[in-house]
Amino acid sequence: MLLIPAIDLKDGQCVRLRQGVMEDATVFSSDIVAMAERWVTQGARRLHMVDLNGAFEGTPVNGDAVLQVSQAYPDLPIQIGGGIRDLKTIEAYLKAGVSYCIIGTQAVHTPEFVAQACQAFPGHIMVGLDAKDGFVAINGWAEVTEHQVIDLGKRFENDGVEAIIYTDIGRDGMMQGVNIEATQALAQALSIPVIASGGITNLDDIHALSKIEADGVTGAITGRAIYEGSLDFAEGQALADKLSQQIAGSR
Repeated sequence: MLLIPAIDLKDGQCVRLRQGVMEDATVFSSDIVAMAERWVTQGARRLHMVDLNGAFEGTPVNGDAVLQVSQAYPDLPIQIGGGIRDLKTIEAYLKAGVSYCIIGTQAVHTPEFVAQACQAFPGHIMVGLDAKDGFVAINGWAEVTEHQVIDLGKRFENDGVEAIIYTDIGRDGMMQGVNIEATQALAQALSIPVIASGGITNLDDIHALSKIEADGVTGAITGRAIYEGSLDFAEGQALADKLSQQIAGSR
C-alpha cells in the first residue's frame, strides 16, 4: 500500500484545513518545492496535491506551485485536484508533468465530463468522492448531495477512471482515525483501486488499512498527521511495505 503525502495549496502556501473549512487553515510552509523535497527524501513515491483556492473558485489558482514541483521532480508521480472543470485544464496539467488529474465537484455536477476526460486522457483520470455519512459532498464540502458514494463509484468505474479517492470529511484533519468500514465497503463494491483519505493519525491506521488492502485499497493519503508529527512518514511507508509483503506471502 502506497502512503501518499498531501500538499494542500492555499494562496501559494502549504496548509492543512480542518474538515475543509478554508478559514480554519494551518500554514506549514511557504516553500512548496522544499516541502515536496521533505517527503521525497523520506521515501514518498507519489505526491497528492490539492489546489484549495481552485476547488472553491472552480478554476486553478495555484498551478505555478504544482509546475514547480513537477519540474523539480520530473520522475515523481503527482496527482492533483481542485478546480479541474474542463479538458483544457487537464491537458495543461498533464503537459506540466502531472500524472493524474482528480475530478471532484464536476464529476457530480456533470458526470458525463468524467467519461469525456477518460476518453481524451486514458490512464490519467481519477475521481475524488468526499462523503459525509455515505453521501457525497461537493463545492469544497460546503454542500452534501443526495448521491451515495458507492453508486457514483460504480458509475465512474464504468467510465474508465484509474482510481477513486475516498475521503470521509467528518474525519479529515481531525486526527480521529480512518473510517475503515466505509472505505472497505466502497473498495469491495468496485474493481478499480480505492485510495483512502481522511483521519490517518498514526501507525495503528496503517495497520488497519493494510488489513483491507486485499479488498482494493491500494493507497492512503496522509496530511495533518505527518505535518504535526503523530505519524513519521518514512516509518509509516516502511510499515505499509512490510505488511504488504506479509499479505502477499500468505496468499
